[in-house]
Amino acid sequence: MAAGLAALLDDIAAIARLAAASVDDVAAAAGKASAKAAGVVVDDTAVTPRYVTGFDPSRELPIIKKIAIGSMRNKLLFILPAILLLSQFLPWAVTPLLMLGGAYLSFEGAHKVLEWFGIGHHAEDDQPVVTQDKAHEDKMVAGAIRTDFILSAEIMVIALREVTDQPFWTRAIILVVVAIGITVLVYGVVALIVKMDDVGLHLAARPSAGARRLGERLVKAMPIVLRVLSTVGVVAMLWVGGHILLVGIDELGFHPIYEFVHHAEEVVAHAVPSWASGTLAWLTNTFFSALLGLAVGLVIVGIVKLVPRRAKDDAHAAEAH
Repeated sequence: MAAGLAALLDDIAAIARLAAASVDDVAAAAGKASAKAAGVVVDDTAVTPRYVTGFDPSRELPIIKKIAIGSMRNKLLFILPAILLLSQFLPWAVTPLLMLGGAYLSFEGAHKVLEWFGIGHHAEDDQPVVTQDKAHEDKMVAGAIRTDFILSAEIMVIALREVTDQPFWTRAIILVVVAIGITVLVYGVVALIVKMDDVGLHLAARPSAGARRLGERLVKAMPIVLRVLSTVGVVAMLWVGGHILLVGIDELGFHPIYEFVHHAEEVVAHAVPSWASGTLAWLTNTFFSALLGLAVGLVIVGIVKLVPRRAKDDAHAAEAH
């Protein structure tokens, strides 16, 4: 009886050790996959604050919460099942679908760039956000969630590519961990960024002279930081969208564009000291990715603007006859 109990306890201990090892393996794989997606995570963090800029401070955290919930829903309910099934049964379809998302990001980024130059700008866009109703807030949240969908898809596909050697269910668990961890990280950082002015006001009211000075500097700096992040967010959409297209075109068999960018990276890397080569090579890739994203985005903007105009002209011509 005692021997049987001891054997049972040994089996339970062995199962526990195996489970612990599996958890460690999942955590390690999730960490590796998340690290590979770090570039897109930074872009996601840069893009999101522009959707909150200008709102009444009392609405900032509720809006971020809505976007974060939408992001989690994007990853867990739509992207994760889709990429797992596609990678299992139609692996060739992942790249074209991702490129469609890259084209959408390029379109959004190019549209914003044109607005910087007053092209396609509408007077209602100049209204202070606090004077606009809940419908405007819902529109901004919906736009943020749409953009997040593309960035989340890129993050999840990058993560998936790092764990393709794992069994199906292990893959699924790792990607769930990545989805939850990255969403919490991104929107936690975004919440911290947009509320730093409130932290500054709190510090400015403290009795310590040093705390007051720090608080006043934070309050003065945050509008500038948010404007810079808004600009970085637009540029990020272009370089992420362009990079998705750059890699996708290469994977679909057309190599000259990717080879040109890769050659440019090597030229830059060999022309500078070794300690700077990695950073400058990345900046070179980012520059050409953004150019490609802008070019594709401008073409799509032109098509989107041209098609309704052509339809309207055809309708007027039909009425004239």
